[in-house]
Amino acid sequence: MNQGTLYVIATPIGNRADMGERAISVLKQVDLIAAEDTRHSKILLQHYNIDSSMLAYHDHNEEQMTPKLIQRLLAGDNIALISDAGTPLLSDPGYRLVKTAHEESIKVSPIPGACAAIAALSVSGIATDRFMFAGFPPHKQGARQSFYQEFEHQAATLVFYESSHRIVASVKDMQLVFGAERKVVLAREITKLFETVHSSTLGELPEWLQADNNQQKGEFVLVVDGVEVQMSPQSAELEQVLKILLEELPVKQASKMAAKITGMKKNQVYKLALELSGK
Repeated sequence: MNQGTLYVIATPIGNRADMGERAISVLKQVDLIAAEDTRHSKILLQHYNIDSSMLAYHDHNEEQMTPKLIQRLLAGDNIALISDAGTPLLSDPGYRLVKTAHEESIKVSPIPGACAAIAALSVSGIATDRFMFAGFPPHKQGARQSFYQEFEHQAATLVFYESSHRIVASVKDMQLVFGAERKVVLAREITKLFETVHSSTLGELPEWLQADNNQQKGEFVLVVDGVEVQMSPQSAELEQVLKILLEELPVKQASKMAAKITGMKKNQVYKLALELSGK
């Protein structure tokens, strides 16, 4: 018997119109839907006349349910994994199931769609060439500050989720760790009626939040600018040399010549040459 497929399906994060046609089609055809909260998902599925069987798969039962779902997949059933909103596994359950499916050589297929982190990044105006998704910070202040300190010197753009209960305290802790001048974009209630996208600094954001209680409600994504890395004089010289050489020479030859000129290590020079050439 052929094995089934595990479909990892994104669902809307607020606006039902963001539900993709392919997601609806697959959800109607699968043998089973594994949902983070069946009561929550039932409303969405009924809206699209989806009557596939559904069971709960969440943080508290994934260890118990994963082997059962894997057995069904091995027996030929197709299963869809959905979370309450957005793309599964991004601060939502599913990692154990997907990991085990790969270990059992079961096909895992993504049905892409809404994702709060990516949506917030796209409207942030902060660099998106490199970013790090860090999910939810810890609830308690001490642990939360230690958590932020792990990213204090990170050059990539940082993306965090936060709840309404802790948003002000969390932003104050960010300010303490990252500094008041660090740029931040707060995206609240993305795709919903009271959607907010507010660009600020960490020094200004707590006061802005406290000035309007309505802005402290809902679900939040915080996009924080990374640390600006200062290039050393030696690295700056290498980059300038490489840019000139790459105008006339292939990457390999330009790297070899730049290493001789600057005295820097060949592998370091070659890596930068690849980045500058876009390869």
